[in-house]
Amino acid sequence: MYSARDQRDNQEWLARIDAAADGLELGSEARSYASDMFLTQLPDEDRSKKAVAAASLYAGALIAGEERSQTAVAEAMDVSRLSIQQRWKDLLREAGFRPPSW
Repeated sequence: MYSARDQRDNQEWLARIDAAADGLELGSEARSYASDMFLTQLPDEDRSKKAVAAASLYAGALIAGEERSQTAVAEAMDVSRLSIQQRWKDLLREAGFRPPSW
């Protein structure tokens, strides 16, 4: 769970997730999952937030059944595909989901 303060303090990152979701034509459910995962797994270091936000968006889209490629999400969030690949399964596990084995 996250606090209202975390949500307020990270409004810029939530806006970036939302803007990327617009570009990827993702629905409100994917955006909600992505925002919740980002805020729940909020990294301490600012430099890690970009990668966690991107991985959260990728994972949120998967949960909502609106799969997008890691490459497409990486481009929309301006990160490397590897940044997403290294984090998305852990984000799903921490959120209580079992990641696919592929």
